[in-house]
Amino acid sequence: MALSFDLEGRTALVTGASSGIGEQLALALARHGARVVVAARRVERIERLAQRISGQGGEALAVAMDVTDEQSTADAFDKAEQAFGTIDTIIANAGVTEPGRSTDISAEALSRVLDTNLKGVYLTAREGARRMIAAGSRENEQGRIILIGSITAEMTNQGDAAYAASKAAVAHLGRQFAREWVRQGINVNTIQPGYIQTELTGGWFDSEGGKRQIAGWHRRRIMDIDALDDAVIFLSSDRSRYVTGATLTIDDGQSL
Repeated sequence: MALSFDLEGRTALVTGASSGIGEQLALALARHGARVVVAARRVERIERLAQRISGQGGEALAVAMDVTDEQSTADAFDKAEQAFGTIDTIIANAGVTEPGRSTDISAEALSRVLDTNLKGVYLTAREGARRMIAAGSRENEQGRIILIGSITAEMTNQGDAAYAASKAAVAHLGRQFAREWVRQGINVNTIQPGYIQTELTGGWFDSEGGKRQIAGWHRRRIMDIDALDDAVIFLSSDRSRYVTGATLTIDDGQSL
């Protein structure tokens, strides 16, 4: 069977698509032919993104989605299916951070991080998998789920214990899901990106402290916003049919 990086005929849902990595990956998926459902809480932003994709000749739908809420997640998939049919590709990207020393982070802040970064990934992937299985993923082997983790899952640092712990959990969750759904035709993989200057990191890398951090990396640079594009396109495509349960670090050597 001929395999291709062409995503024509695929329908992808990207969470956290209102900015940063999620927005970038939605654009990349659309450029490679996928219909794209852009999901986030900030509806005005994802509506603009959907219009941008449509203006470039792609197909896109904006849906409001709070990944921490089970009903909101189900409703978003319902709207996506009404427009495009079954979602066969999921990019679980939504994430938040609460920087600060562990002795200072409140219980409420900890809950926000874990609810979005871990529970949100769980609910998104689970809802998608249920629907893929019902639509026949076992037979067509078209299911693709990509979890966006972080290199902080394998590092120790000051001020991001809650975020790092949530991303370590995501990496293991990816393997758990892959094992559970391996006979259901669904491939589940995790990408652990290094630092990319996005809205999530704020102005840190423009600050003196951020510049010192960059200077301490071997290549003394921060990754471009499109650093994950090729890996996500591969893992979304037919070419990745034999890849499941993998954890892929893309960090330009930042963690070395």
